[in-house]
Amino acid sequence: MTNQVALITGGASGIGKATAIKLVNQGISVVISGRREDIGAASVTEIEAVAKDGAQVRFICNDVTIEDDVKAMFEQIIAEFGRLDMAVNNAGLSNETTTLDQSDSQNYRDMIDTNIMGLYFCMKYEIDQMLKQGKGSIVNLASIAGLNGIPWAGAYASTKHAVVGLTKTSALDHATQGVRVNGVAPGAVKTDIIAKQLEGGDENYNEANIKAMHPMNRLGKPDEIANGISWLLSDEASFVTGHILSIDGGFQAK
Repeated sequence: MTNQVALITGGASGIGKATAIKLVNQGISVVISGRREDIGAASVTEIEAVAKDGAQVRFICNDVTIEDDVKAMFEQIIAEFGRLDMAVNNAGLSNETTTLDQSDSQNYRDMIDTNIMGLYFCMKYEIDQMLKQGKGSIVNLASIAGLNGIPWAGAYASTKHAVVGLTKTSALDHATQGVRVNGVAPGAVKTDIIAKQLEGGDENYNEANIKAMHPMNRLGKPDEIANGISWLLSDEASFVTGHILSIDGGFQAK
């Protein structure tokens, strides 16, 4: 049987890499994309080490904010593998923690370009290919900030609300065509993004405060989010579409 093929944008670190490791361990070939060739190459080596049943791993240096780059990435995937069964739109940017009146307009534009336009470009080509195949599964990375207001994160939260809207609408559009579209809404997860923000020294944005936002009083781990993504991608979730799965240490229960 031919290996299934999955694309994970922003797949060279954090949640994306954890998901790639989980998928190749199930015998699914994985293409990870990102902007940095050096990190991508190192991640391929790490992911390949746990691959089973002939699963292959590729890295494509790619900027999701540029539609021509995204189009070329999909052409490359189809040329090599001939198919795309799963996609995880994980590439994301969070570049400030402040109130809206203090927000930097360029920072916001950068978040829109990556978190909304990048997702939009990828979904266009993913859905197109999956419709040709008659089947496919997409998982988008939303956030607790896509379902709620989050202090000091208004600009970022608005972009993740857009992710939720794109996810649910596309799920409805293609519900009878074999293409499922879901999302996950992680709480705060210990990744490079959070680490960099914590280094900023903002008295309102520190690890103790972030932990306290979650009833479990801790940050999540990339593996814990990857578990939910893997399930949504799989046929075990065959009757699930348009759903945003909260993996947030109890945040939504408050």
